[in-house]
Amino acid sequence: MADAGAGRAGGSRRGRGPRRPPTWEISDSDAEGSAGAEAAATVRDPAEERRAVAKALRRLRPERAVRRLAVLVDPAILEDAAADILMEALDTLGCEYRVEPQRPARSLRWSRVKPDPCPPGVPPEVWAADEQDLLLLLLQPQEFLQGVGQLIQFSGRGSSGPTCSVPWICPESPARPHLAVIGLDAYLWSHQPSTQEMQQPENPVVARAKVAVGWPEVEEALVLLQLWANVDVLLVASWQELSQHVCAFTKALAQRPFKQSQELRAFSFCTAGCWAAGEQVARGGTGLRVAWRRQIQQFNRVSPAVADAVVTAFPSPRLLQQAYAACGTEQERLALLAGLPVKTGEGARPRRVGPDLSRRLCLHLTATNPDLLLDLGC
Repeated sequence: MADAGAGRAGGSRRGRGPRRPPTWEISDSDAEGSAGAEAAATVRDPAEERRAVAKALRRLRPERAVRRLAVLVDPAILEDAAADILMEALDTLGCEYRVEPQRPARSLRWSRVKPDPCPPGVPPEVWAADEQDLLLLLLQPQEFLQGVGQLIQFSGRGSSGPTCSVPWICPESPARPHLAVIGLDAYLWSHQPSTQEMQQPENPVVARAKVAVGWPEVEEALVLLQLWANVDVLLVASWQELSQHVCAFTKALAQRPFKQSQELRAFSFCTAGCWAAGEQVARGGTGLRVAWRRQIQQFNRVSPAVADAVVTAFPSPRLLQQAYAACGTEQERLALLAGLPVKTGEGARPRRVGPDLSRRLCLHLTATNPDLLLDLGC
């Protein structure tokens, strides 16, 4: 018997065909073992991961994210004696600022300081946002008016856009600068011709040499720049006003990553929460009072105490509909709930449901017009 069993066992091994190569038997197990070990090594504690995400979100908060912004200031801006106002404002704001040559000259750029690698739970596009395309170009009033004259001249000839006529816009550059002009209003007022000059006849050659650009031309140029080149122009009266604008713009950039991270987060109450799917009502009536109370509280100016008074008198909508059906007149139905007492705290004067809510509930349960306005106090 033993020999027969051994023979059958041997025959079954021979009947399976050629023996598999040795590599087949060791490759899968070894690979799975190494992959499992690596996966086990990379698994992090959920509590530790939550702490890392919370720490990263704290760094995205505006009061801390402003320290990750750097304002790059062209050295030509510092040639103005009043530029110290801007530098002091940036220093007070707490952001980093560096004096570096910029193209074009007399411009400001914003750059986000790249910290450590992106932590888990924060989208990479939020953590490593690039602000290199943000540019604020400071122009002298006469330089801006010269560009306005060229823009009006080319637009009058039917040109397709100002990019080829305005000197401070480079068509090859991907960045579209925002322009800032300090003291344009005062400059225009100071260069207006006096009454005596207007009365004296002027040589036609000299009159053609002068470029007459006033506020109407400036306003037309602002519209053309906005529509054709998507360029905004900031007109400020002083360096103090310019510094306030730069600081406000820097704060807005600091707030953008935090707002983006909040917008990317899913609303928990849409898919989770004890009330996301409403209150379940069983066949025996369990949960009906809670659902009925919540429905009443959805009306405007209805407190939990008032809703409890209605639910105590009529525990279900069906009972209240039956009470309405038993009323003889419309006025009786509208005032059915007005006299129900509302529980109040000790020392407080007694309250009633009142005719307003009584009328709204009656119309809600009995009216057939879907466009009927229930709340007259809206």
